[in-house]
Amino acid sequence: MITSSTLNDSPLEEMVERAQKGDESVQNYLLDTYKPFIATCVSEVCKRYIDPQRDDEFSIGLSAFNDAIFSYSPERGSSFLSFAKLVVKRRVIDYIRSVVKKPKAVSLDEAYDVDRAETPREIAAVQERYQLEQDTWHLREEIVDFKEKLTEYKMTLSELAEVSPKHRDARESAIHTAKILYNDEQLRLKVQRKKKLPIKDLVKQVNVSKKTLERNRKFILAIFIVLSEDYLYLKDYLKGVD
Repeated sequence: MITSSTLNDSPLEEMVERAQKGDESVQNYLLDTYKPFIATCVSEVCKRYIDPQRDDEFSIGLSAFNDAIFSYSPERGSSFLSFAKLVVKRRVIDYIRSVVKKPKAVSLDEAYDVDRAETPREIAAVQERYQLEQDTWHLREEIVDFKEKLTEYKMTLSELAEVSPKHRDARESAIHTAKILYNDEQLRLKVQRKKKLPIKDLVKQVNVSKKTLERNRKFILAIFIVLSEDYLYLKDYLKGVD
């Protein structure tokens, strides 16, 4: 019989794998044990205390955490909690946006109170400002997580800014190389395991010299990290480059 004490001694990623294989007792244990973690994630989005018993946002976060259990893959190179945090926060943000976009219900008296009424333009302006604030916050969260991932590859954000290709053609070529690297399963796993660019293997697959690969090594690895993670906003940077 599986007990809480037994599960407490098990590595988190191992429990996630067991839940993915259909162990409902482990799944329920994870959902119950990590309720405080979920509430904290949701609270950071809503910027207020979250009551698990009353707030709809917590239910959204709990459902997102459950989805994260089944969509997590250690091959991405990030921990489960890091991945789950992004999934929960993104789901709650999407929920809040959907609520804000809904027209506010008003009574007939309110509808005819001209002094108190909000014009469609005012409502649209508030919604636009709110979405901009949420987008800014979410991008900042992604950057914080990205900076942590960079340290695993022995890089910093300031260092990356210095070594990034200055010319557009060189930058697009490096992004294209990173995509080839990410789409090759064997090379992808090799990079995630060793945290290094496999230049000897890569030079065989791209029309780029070994010298150029070495010069852009850190930038290519940084793009590889973005491709490997669940970054909605940072990936916008890569749009338009095949």
